[in-house]
Amino acid sequence: VEIVATYKLFNIDRAKLEALLHRFFSAARLDVEIPDRFGRPVKPREWFLVPLHVIDEVVSRIKDQTVIEYAYDPASAALMRPTEG
Repeated sequence: VEIVATYKLFNIDRAKLEALLHRFFSAARLDVEIPDRFGRPVKPREWFLVPLHVIDEVVSRIKDQTVIEYAYDPASAALMRPTEG
């Protein structure tokens, strides 16, 4: 794992933020199954295929509270207003 970005958000509940990000990027969740160290299949729920610039934009929209006006479109790898799609 390599850290490619960090963000500072204040006065935000971490659990709610994580739930928001999971919902927001759910269409981009990686559909993969891998064996754990005991050979049992595991399906990661926290792996998403999203470009870093989109994550930067989502964080900015969380900060300015406009994120609810957008949805992530995995086909175009961009944020879209629901009426645009």
